Amino acid sequence: MFRKILLPVDGSEPAMRALRVGADVAGRYGAALTVLCVYRHHGPLESSLSMVRPSDPVPPDRALSDFAHEVVQAAAAELDRLGAVNVHTVVKRGHPARTIVAYARDNAIDLIVLGSRGLGDVEGFLLGSVSHKVTSLADCPCLTVK
Repeated sequence: MFRKILLPVDGSEPAMRALRVGADVAGRYGAALTVLCVYRHHGPLESSLSMVRPSDPVPPDRALSDFAHEVVQAAAAELDRLGAVNVHTVVKRGHPARTIVAYARDNAIDLIVLGSRGLGDVEGFLLGSVSHKVTSLADCPCLTVK
C-alpha cells in the first residue's frame, strides 16, 4: 500500500513524534523513507532588518541551509536508532508547504507523515500551519501526528 513515505521535519518535537510514527508505518509496509527539511529564503531586505550584527556575518540562506542539514541528519540518526532502513535525506529551499507538496507530487510519494505543529512563526497562527496547508494541498494521504 505505502512504498514511499515522506517525513517533513523542522527539528520540533511534533516532527520527531511524526518521525517515529513514519518509521513504524514504513516498517509495516517495507516502505522507503525520505526525510525532507525545507528552509525559507531570506532576501537582502529581510537580512538587513536583523538587529544582530556579528563581526563575521554568515549569509542567512547559508545559516538556514546548514541548520536544515543538521535537522535531517539528526532525523536520520533517530530513524537509524529505530531500525528504519532505506532512508534518504533531502534539504530544499522554498515555501515549506508548497515545497513539501511539490516534492511529494514530483517523487510519487504515497504518504506524508508530519507533525501537527512545528517551529512556525506568527504567519502560522495568522494564515494556518504548514501541516494544515500540506494536508489541504497534497494529492496523497497525509497522517498528521500531534
